[in-house]
Amino acid sequence: MSTKIDIERFARHIVLREIGGPGQQALGRARVAIVGAGGLGAPASLYLTAAGVGQITLIDPDMVSLDNLQRQILFRTDDVGKFKAGTGAVALRALNPGTQVIAIPAALDASNARELLAGADLVLDGCDNFETRFAVNAASRALGIPLVSGAIGRWDGQVSLFNSGPEAPCYRCWVPEIPPDAETCARVGVVGALTGVIGSIMALEAIKHICSAGETLDGRILLFDGLTMESRTAKLKRDPDCPGCGGGQASGPGRQ
Repeated sequence: MSTKIDIERFARHIVLREIGGPGQQALGRARVAIVGAGGLGAPASLYLTAAGVGQITLIDPDMVSLDNLQRQILFRTDDVGKFKAGTGAVALRALNPGTQVIAIPAALDASNARELLAGADLVLDGCDNFETRFAVNAASRALGIPLVSGAIGRWDGQVSLFNSGPEAPCYRCWVPEIPPDAETCARVGVVGALTGVIGSIMALEAIKHICSAGETLDGRILLFDGLTMESRTAKLKRDPDCPGCGGGQASGPGRQ
């Protein structure tokens, strides 16, 4: 916020009472790690870069494929065959040169999650498999980093904020074990615009958390139905038997 161009770029934030100059400065200091540069990570990373987040780390091992372009708006046809992390970083730097973008073209798993997420102030998880979600959740909780988690499939999506404090629910309070009928977008499909809706909500939650604005989804989960355009929130609480943050095998998804 020290130059005229910064003031001009972020003018619409600065006039907001809930953000203003202090909030914009907080965004500029924030370090956000985004796991997955696909359908959810693409819009989330674009909006957080445009918002002036100081550092974004994109973690994704995959290359752009033609079938990604139906929903992954960070990429273009000429990007097919290139690594998502590096290609996405180029696009984000072009959008806002003031954001430092770090590209990590590697798969996050239980063995390296803490190393890859260390130093972040906030993690966004937009991956598409439960093994990675569990690894992100465990590292987030161990490192004391709040986690914005999103998921989509067909016409439905969900978003929540986990691990916001020692007594807050973690992702496995909601999903204790991998569901036996777990679905992937590759198998059941997903409407492209839905990823934009849910990814944008993830970015909005991140901005609110960083700026201490409004009421976040901490302790709640937002469930969105794109076919009916209806949404609802369900309360979440920490499960004392959660396999992620409690004492053992969870008996249920931690809903009130």
